[in-house]
Amino acid sequence: MTSTVVYEGNLRTVCLHEKSGSTFETDPPTDNQGLGERFSPTDIVATALGSCMLTIMGIKARDMNLDIKGIKIDVEKIMKADPRRIGGINLTFHLPDTLQVDEKQKTILERAANTCPVMYSIHPDIEVNVTFNWKPENQLAIDNNQ
Repeated sequence: MTSTVVYEGNLRTVCLHEKSGSTFETDPPTDNQGLGERFSPTDIVATALGSCMLTIMGIKARDMNLDIKGIKIDVEKIMKADPRRIGGINLTFHLPDTLQVDEKQKTILERAANTCPVMYSIHPDIEVNVTFNWKPENQLAIDNNQ
């Protein structure tokens, strides 16, 4: 079993990861009768996409001996009505100044992020927009004489 979810009342749940024992709570957002004091279940879906993308990037970066520590993603979830559902997810990657990559490495990392299992699990009706903010100083110069 992966996890258990217990309803605590007042629209709050407590989620337990069976293997590790770690927990987190959820609340619906204030626009859906909740307190908005915790991640909502739909927030978790959008956030899981960002987390999965970074994890797969991390695996690929480790294979290439790159340290991607410090990459941050701003996650924006957009809801739709009738039925209430996630309509869009915008992810904006912010790369640390310390990350130095060439064009090939950049392409490999972006492809890795966009092929994570959660991305493949997102329904095609959900519009996902991904922006990588590569800073010019992060680009390694490529010697054309090679």
